[in-house]
Amino acid sequence: MKSSVCELCGRSPVETTVHHLIPREEGGSYGPTANLCRTCHKQIHAIYTNNELAVRLDTLERLRQDEKISKYIKWIRKQPAETQLRVRKSNERKRRR
Repeated sequence: MKSSVCELCGRSPVETTVHHLIPREEGGSYGPTANLCRTCHKQIHAIYTNNELAVRLDTLERLRQDEKISKYIKWIRKQPAETQLRVRKSNERKRRR
């Protein structure tokens, strides 16, 4: 982890983690990555399955344009960078299992 700018929400300075745009479990071990703050990274994985991320949300631009995460991004940008928030899986994601 390093302190920089989250490539999804744009907040800084934040500790970032490496997000595989195509999840490793779906074959993205050596694919493109993005540096995301922990909160954004957790939120993405709470909302979407690895298959959804691999098939239709495999770029930052596609993620930003998705309705579910775009609402979150608008909200999180207003939060202080040092804020660590709790993230829970969406009810929709829970039902898919």
